Amino acid sequence: MQPLKSLNEICSQPDSLRNDVWEAQLFESCRTSKLMIVDPQPRMGPDHWPYIFAQTGMGSTEPALKVIEWLATQGVGLVLNTHKPAPDYIFSYGMIWNFVQNGEFLTRSESEFSGKIEIEAGAKVQAGSPSEAYLPNYVRRILRSFFTDQEVSNPKVLVMSQDLINYDLCLSLESLGDPPESEHDGIARALSWFLPTHYSLLLISEKGLPPFYSL
Repeated sequence: MQPLKSLNEICSQPDSLRNDVWEAQLFESCRTSKLMIVDPQPRMGPDHWPYIFAQTGMGSTEPALKVIEWLATQGVGLVLNTHKPAPDYIFSYGMIWNFVQNGEFLTRSESEFSGKIEIEAGAKVQAGSPSEAYLPNYVRRILRSFFTDQEVSNPKVLVMSQDLINYDLCLSLESLGDPPESEHDGIARALSWFLPTHYSLLLISEKGLPPFYSL
């Protein structure tokens, strides 16, 4: 077995070698490598979300694992090597807490998400409040803070599944103030930054569905 490369070694590889294997090596190295924090205060990225900027070279003294665990409680993402013309990697907040909870930044999903939910007549649907494993309390706190900033006082959610394998996180349109349909995609894209990449998020009316729960 080849020794695990450091984050700095991995981030020094040319773009031509940066494929899925490279990404997997980078993820694995986050467990053992160290970082240098450029600024302890989060900075806004070009996507307007907060990130901690970190470097992987000389002077790296902070264990990446501890940094990631801290970021999960703060609702902040991570960017590696912003001093380069293009950062080596950008971790959204959803990727951060998915790693803390499940041990992986990206969870592969075999299901295709269409953005809509179709329930056949007579089909059995399991529905309820998000579990701690699915949406931890510290993540719910971060989401509530985001909604408060958007002047949404009581966002409501429901987790639904037709096969107990694939789950949809449903967000009540009524609790959001019934925004026009033209805004739905933008809202969903914004919220996706807070969630693991494999999560299916739906903005949906409560009508005809089981009771929703306060986030």
